[in-house]
Amino acid sequence: MFTPRARAAGVVAVLTVVTAACGAAPSTQQTTQASQGGVNAATATSAADFGGLDKLVEAAKKEGDLHVIALPPDWANYGEIIEKFQAKYGIKIESETPDAASADEINAVKTRKGQDRAPDVLDLGQSFAISGAAEGLFAPYKVQTFDKIPEGQKEPTGLWVNDYGGYVSIGCDAKQIKTCPTSFADLLKPEYKGKVAMNGNPTKAGSAFAGVYAAAIANGGSFDDIQPGIDFFKKLKDAGNYNPVETTPATIEKGETQISIDWDYNNAAYAPQMAAKGIDWKVNVPSDGTYFQMYAQAINKDAPHPAAARLWQEYLYSAEGQNLYLKGFARPVLLPAMTADGTVDKALAAKLPAVEGEPEFPTTEQVDAAKAKLAAGWDAAISG
Repeated sequence: MFTPRARAAGVVAVLTVVTAACGAAPSTQQTTQASQGGVNAATATSAADFGGLDKLVEAAKKEGDLHVIALPPDWANYGEIIEKFQAKYGIKIESETPDAASADEINAVKTRKGQDRAPDVLDLGQSFAISGAAEGLFAPYKVQTFDKIPEGQKEPTGLWVNDYGGYVSIGCDAKQIKTCPTSFADLLKPEYKGKVAMNGNPTKAGSAFAGVYAAAIANGGSFDDIQPGIDFFKKLKDAGNYNPVETTPATIEKGETQISIDWDYNNAAYAPQMAAKGIDWKVNVPSDGTYFQMYAQAINKDAPHPAAARLWQEYLYSAEGQNLYLKGFARPVLLPAMTADGTVDKALAAKLPAVEGEPEFPTTEQVDAAKAKLAAGWDAAISG
């Protein structure tokens, strides 16, 4: 996710805690399990290397644990996904720091190499998936549905694979805001003074990065030119409309973030939560800045639980896992294939926020260039 998972409303609690010796090297038991039966799980590139999915399940169950990071329960339905995986396979999941950002995930991989508490798997914003692969941090792995995943949505050897995505959207507390904004241009109106927030810092958070990219498109920019997006947020800040508080369900409930730029699946998921609290949370995909992006999965090359890490990937890219993303209003990468073969949950698909046209995607080079431009100019634009 390049994304702070702060939307977990301050939830930092572990979903299922596994005792691990902080700073310790991987145990002999883990190493033995990784290579049991002549299969080195740490180098396996497909379930076939284990002798099939059933054998992978056996190896993962022997490891018994999986360490994930930056997966808030209310983001893309990860709470239910984690629960269902644990129930199905009897593997305990330690979910650490749900509100961490993609940058934190990469840092954890680097600083905890060789430790039991290193993350096994990563859910990353696109630019971090690309840069992490270039740094040699990930293990190549092709899930059984790999060939159904569209080209451009995966690294050819499986170092990273897009799993779900969404459109940049504008969420709004319709009980507090008389007229909810439906475009980036609207956000500059004086009635929104101090009210326009984002889900994180765009130099660290994928959702906020996407918000700047979408603002660029809305203001004459393109995938090759994010500068108009940076300029837009400077105007928003100079007008007094920009609110630096990071959006979470808690900040929405408290009225601290009455307008929020975030992924449509986050804003859409907030709506029923807020309705139960008497808040009418509306969601609009901005008419002048349509931007779609996907998040990616990757396996830590030095995962303490390499078989469980690979089984987690198989689960996420199965019809069951993909439909669970859909239940959280996220658009799964296999949605076209599942629509074609009839495995998609049609009722869930019908609940997705309506968007016209087919999404377009920036290239790796365009994302890298935009990230560099943003890193160089964001702080000056907002603090200057």
